[in-house]
Amino acid sequence: MTSTLTKGSPAKVILLFTLPLFVGNLFQQLYNAADTLIVGRTVGVDALGAVGSAGAVLNLILWFSNGISAGCTIILAQRLGAGDEKGMRRSIAATALLCGGMALLMTVCVTPFTRTLLIWMRTPEVQLDYAVQYLFVILCGTVVSVAFNVFTNLLRALGDSRTPLWFLMVACGINIVLDFVFILGCGMGVAGAALATVLAQLVASLGCFAVMLIKYPVTHLKKEDWRLSGREIRRHLGLGVPLGFQYSIIGIGILALQVVLNGLGNVAVSAQTAAGKAEVFATLPLNSFGATMATYAAQNYGAHSVSRIRKGVLQCSIMSVAYSVVTGAVSFFFGKELIAIFVGNEVPEVVTYGSYYLKVAGMFYFTLALLYILRSTLQGLGKGGLTTVAGIMELVMRVFAAWVLSVPFGYYGACWASPLAWAGAFFALLISYIITMRKLHQQELAWEAVKVSK
Repeated sequence: MTSTLTKGSPAKVILLFTLPLFVGNLFQQLYNAADTLIVGRTVGVDALGAVGSAGAVLNLILWFSNGISAGCTIILAQRLGAGDEKGMRRSIAATALLCGGMALLMTVCVTPFTRTLLIWMRTPEVQLDYAVQYLFVILCGTVVSVAFNVFTNLLRALGDSRTPLWFLMVACGINIVLDFVFILGCGMGVAGAALATVLAQLVASLGCFAVMLIKYPVTHLKKEDWRLSGREIRRHLGLGVPLGFQYSIIGIGILALQVVLNGLGNVAVSAQTAAGKAEVFATLPLNSFGATMATYAAQNYGAHSVSRIRKGVLQCSIMSVAYSVVTGAVSFFFGKELIAIFVGNEVPEVVTYGSYYLKVAGMFYFTLALLYILRSTLQGLGKGGLTTVAGIMELVMRVFAAWVLSVPFGYYGACWASPLAWAGAFFALLISYIITMRKLHQQELAWEAVKVSK
């Protein structure tokens, strides 16, 4: 049975939907952090930096696929809000076909060029072999990663944020156990960490798929549901591709930053990798609130309830910003302790570099909180083009800071890349949100007039 976010107190339904997302994201990052922690403490700091370099390439690929599936499932959520069950089945079929084909294409086209990509990124020589091993294994499992993103987005669009949580918890446990088995027991190093991640995601994907079939009859697709018209495909591509492109823009910016860091040496790379892992934990609730707002906005837009969307954005912003102030203070004052968790204190320069980034970023977490909410709300409303413009602004700001400020200030200048990118994207999204809501208010009045006439 599907769940709706179109009734009840906006703050309450948003919070209840967000909590499983947050816990699920937490467990997902726990098994990612397990790779980082075990690799950094057992294989070495250079191997840790290699995981960071490989991650920049991997994120660019996976974020594009996640953007495609997120866009397609926004249409699913809108149809759920409108009560269009036949349309929901067509959306599920379109999402499966588009994302499955894209995953296979990426695997074939990118995997053979693993070393070439990493060399182009100026990966430090001492980290190159580690990075190649890690990235090659992960890329071979691209289909598994994409499948997990698709099933997760489908379930969330159906109003279920809990099922992915349970299987993420299982995957976390499996990943940590396999990390120790492959890295410490079998001596596989970073390749073992990558293999553990792929196998853990495989288990989570199969689990989500099984529950989806058992729990939600709407996912039982008929033969005619797979006979998609050109119009149906174009509609899903029309929202999925802009979101995939937007996510890719963000990934390109991070990739550009990684190239700059690689040029600054292995210490800078290792410091940023550790800082990035610490930051992920600090900002998980912000990301989770944003993910909730995409489904919330889509369902309420399908139900023709624009005023409820506006109220939900305000209440969600208050909750998210309040949290961001607290976590920003923790990052600012306890940055060294957070970095030391991943790398220890054997390389003081890594701790110093990483903690400086956390100080700078912590001051801007409130901006990131609002960015996530506004971007996801606009995505839920089907305004992928507007969020792409904001993504371009984010790319420009990140590349500018990374390539310009790093020249006179080195690593300390590069640390301002992400915070400045958040600020640039936020202001672009705020303008887009205000304009969009004014237009939708007029549309809501028209809907009400039609109801009255009936």
